[in-house]
Amino acid sequence: GMGWALLGVGLLLALYTLLRHGLRSAPRPRGRPELRGRTAIVTGGSSGIGAATALELARCGARVILATRSARRGEAAASRIRRETGNNEVLFMHLDLASLRSVRAFASTFLRQEPQLHLLINNAGVSAGGTTEDGFSLPFQVNHLGHFLLTQLLLERLRSCAPSRVVIVASSAHCAGRLRPESLGRPPSGLFSTFQDYCDSKLANVLHARELATREQGTQVTCYAVHPGFVNTALFRHAPPWLKPLLLPLAWLLFLDASEGAQAVLDCATRDGLEPLSGRYFTECGPRLPWAAGRDDRLARALWEGSERLVGL
Repeated sequence: GMGWALLGVGLLLALYTLLRHGLRSAPRPRGRPELRGRTAIVTGGSSGIGAATALELARCGARVILATRSARRGEAAASRIRRETGNNEVLFMHLDLASLRSVRAFASTFLRQEPQLHLLINNAGVSAGGTTEDGFSLPFQVNHLGHFLLTQLLLERLRSCAPSRVVIVASSAHCAGRLRPESLGRPPSGLFSTFQDYCDSKLANVLHARELATREQGTQVTCYAVHPGFVNTALFRHAPPWLKPLLLPLAWLLFLDASEGAQAVLDCATRDGLEPLSGRYFTECGPRLPWAAGRDDRLARALWEGSERLVGL
């Protein structure tokens, strides 16, 4: 409840900031490289930024796996993308990040069926509270832990197909994140717990990219965390009814649409010469310093070791 009240306040602040700085025009889509012969996984690829990213990758000729929870939405998105791009190598595979068992099943199916992997786009995200079947907070597991396990299970394949990239969709909301290694994965307490939980998971995304880059030095697997801009997607579908009338006009007025939000993600996935910037945090304007907690290497290592423990690696 209160988390959404805080989000409402945050959106009004965002509104004020945007109006003060003038509504910037969205960047024009860039030319993208030829990706024929490359395989990409996009989690949460059936809607929003994930679907827009998958569409562009397919347009560039990549083989694209939409790894998402709903078979109905996943199959529909895959066939829409095949139709729009004329690229028949776009397929749905079931992945529910709220279940570590499902993450393991997805990885083993993928590794059995697909010989290659060049791009892993960890995009799926939720902003709602709740607890998963594994006993962790829902946003923390979907946004971070499930993706952490997925990345580890696919890392050998990424290495053998290198140069390859992992792109983690983070958010400027990491600015309010607080991670305590001793209570990782437990929903925070207090008035704004849902909002806090979301921010914590986004800080985890930034630190995951940082530590993965450190550990993969010399392997030609590189990693980038990216804030796609304030994008009008289904992320807010769990908002309470009283807040929706406030959110929706703001969203339509101010937020980028998903295809514009996907540009920053696609840059990290496809731009030449980003390798020296592995581990860094990007916005649609390029590499940016994350907030202080997002540069804390001790915290990044503690998060990594805690995450390994929680997923049983």
